[in-house]
Amino acid sequence: MKKFINDPNDVVLEALRGIEAAHPDLRVDYENKVVYRGAAPKKGKVGIISGGGSGHEPLHGGFVGQGMLDAACAGDVFTSPVPGQILAATKLVDGGAGILHVVKNYTGDVMNFEMAAEMAAAETGARVVSVITDDDVAVQDSTWTAGRRGVGATVLLEKIAGAAAEQGRDLDEVARIARSVNANGRSMGLALTSCTVPAVGHPTFELGEDEMELGVGIHGEPGRQRLPLAPAREVASLLVEPVLSDLPFAKGDPVIAFVNGLGGTPLIELYLMFNEVQKILDQHGVPVARSLVGSYITSLDMAGVSVTLLRVDDELLSLWDAPVNTPALRRGI
Repeated sequence: MKKFINDPNDVVLEALRGIEAAHPDLRVDYENKVVYRGAAPKKGKVGIISGGGSGHEPLHGGFVGQGMLDAACAGDVFTSPVPGQILAATKLVDGGAGILHVVKNYTGDVMNFEMAAEMAAAETGARVVSVITDDDVAVQDSTWTAGRRGVGATVLLEKIAGAAAEQGRDLDEVARIARSVNANGRSMGLALTSCTVPAVGHPTFELGEDEMELGVGIHGEPGRQRLPLAPAREVASLLVEPVLSDLPFAKGDPVIAFVNGLGGTPLIELYLMFNEVQKILDQHGVPVARSLVGSYITSLDMAGVSVTLLRVDDELLSLWDAPVNTPALRRGI
């Protein structure tokens, strides 16, 4: 294992120190491992919190800031944050207008966010609404989920719901927007290599030089099948066709097309993949209204790619285009 670390047990905490040092407008509650806006809470604004296991950076701490999240909880690598962390984050961003929890559909995340919401209601009287993302079409059940996994659509949801909250919309409206994104988003991923968890020190699974894993999860969970290595155009088809067959859309419906790297894939390959994705969408008569290309929800050092398509209307597009200023996504400011 070759990694830029000191002690494997200190990776998460030292990374959080780096986030605060690099972005002075953010703060970190080190006891609870929570990244939050320095100006939080904002009175009268719906607070938006997400979080999960570390190792998926920039998700979620990299999306804290204007137009997106108010706080993010960092669990240990690939381990859900505990209810106490989530409760602390909820209290930090409670401006009196309620709090939205954005939760990826993993068993530990769902259970711990639910417990934290109950604790917040009991201790502070705050109203908390949870929206669970479950956009992965690869498998119905996986190592850590009952139902579909929450993956790439989580990024798009945090941006779009964050914009709605920034506009001053109330909690019910922000939650409606968030649910709409999840209902209209679908994703599929593929890995060329495993990832290596620092505390473990060896790859989570083995792939031969001529193999790839279709439908892999962001923690290294197995996918649909192991296949021979294929050219990018074939990989794009393996990812896009299942997404389109599951996505509720009619010919001509515009989408946001998100081609995401899983941590070890260079940008040149991601843009090459986007070109192949675009060709397939053109063949199906699916116009790309907006695009996002880069590594935004990763699996440590895994070489791989995922494709997320979000069917959009004018409202969702307007919120997508709204200003955002976070460490990982910044425009219009």
